[in-house]
Amino acid sequence: MNRHLYTLLLHLALPLIALRLALRARKAPAYARRIGERFSLGLPAMKPGGIWVHAVSVGESIAAAPMIRALQARHPDLPVTVTCMTPTGSERIQALFGDSVQHCYLPYDLPWAASRFLDLVQPRLAVVMETELWPNHIHQCARRGIPVALANARLSERSARGYARFRTLTAPMLAELSLIAAQTQTEAQRFLDLGARPPCVEVTGSIKFDLKIDVELPRRAAELRRQWQTDQRPVWIAASTHAGEDEIILAAHRQVLNEHPDALLILVPRHPERFDSVYALCRSLGLTTRRRSSGEAVQNDDQVLLGDTMGELLFLYALADIAFVGGSLVANGGHNLLEPAALGKPVLSGPHLFNFLEIAAQLREAGALGEVENQTQLADRVATLLNEPGTAQQMGEAGVAVLKANQGALERLLEGLQRLL
Repeated sequence: MNRHLYTLLLHLALPLIALRLALRARKAPAYARRIGERFSLGLPAMKPGGIWVHAVSVGESIAAAPMIRALQARHPDLPVTVTCMTPTGSERIQALFGDSVQHCYLPYDLPWAASRFLDLVQPRLAVVMETELWPNHIHQCARRGIPVALANARLSERSARGYARFRTLTAPMLAELSLIAAQTQTEAQRFLDLGARPPCVEVTGSIKFDLKIDVELPRRAAELRRQWQTDQRPVWIAASTHAGEDEIILAAHRQVLNEHPDALLILVPRHPERFDSVYALCRSLGLTTRRRSSGEAVQNDDQVLLGDTMGELLFLYALADIAFVGGSLVANGGHNLLEPAALGKPVLSGPHLFNFLEIAAQLREAGALGEVENQTQLADRVATLLNEPGTAQQMGEAGVAVLKANQGALERLLEGLQRLL
């Protein structure tokens, strides 16, 4: 399939895209707002001539934040435009940067929509986070002589096989990229095998290792635990959970409660539209549950704290003694293992980590990551770490050491972007 056929099929799919938006809006009403932006209609006024950064959703926005701040510091005269595709990503961008960046949704990958967007923004450089590649947007940039960099680039074996099935579409697209800053040598080779130009592919490492933790964060967390009188209670967190995982995690927590009746689970669903249903699930299982969004203090008889707020994940990790990272007990590929590791927490996950194979391998080899396959194994690992604080501390220290050993990717990426500018 070439780009022209892809474009035709995308136009034909517009009714299905509209239906999908409508269905998503039923669960998350924000999807029904700012629809015009998705077609380059009613875009906000933009100062042209700067740097455009695309981060598809929340995770990519958070990963991009240090890079964006560094670009702002190095080029204070250049406006930075940050786009995303989801309402939660939009909220995170606005919370992270406020008015210091220009922001809108990225229009759909239709040539005329991409063209209108680029005519408005007129960037000197486009930076796409991870693997959010759109053939028409990239081609429109190439036509205008705008260099496009793929930052913190990752490409799983499964994704590479998918791209390979549409080589006549993906190979020309990859060849139009000016820089692919890959996280690992393995991923760099996958991009080369698919048609990227060798001089444009570099291994810079993952900028997620360059995570900086505010020194006040652990202090604030410790103070809140004192206020809640939970500083002596065992607290563990299951974060970024997906449908199908919450039941497993809550069953594991019930097992933990048999041995540690005062244990508290902080449960943080990945998507806000699931907050209400997960709360209902907790209550239906007879677990005393408090919502973080209520602002109420945790009580002694609370068994679950539902993390139903946005932008607090690092703080919630800091509140816990042990961290389980979701998206990994179901075949979703996992989420960022480095956030709890950076806070010195022992990290647990399920077996499905194909989005973070290299990071998981390093944490595993260092003894900083424990992997489980079911509720019994999860409950056993949590209980063991609660019973053996020395082991938990060793795992936490090993995670911090892995992070420090891999830092520097952000600086290498910025050097590549500077060349393109």
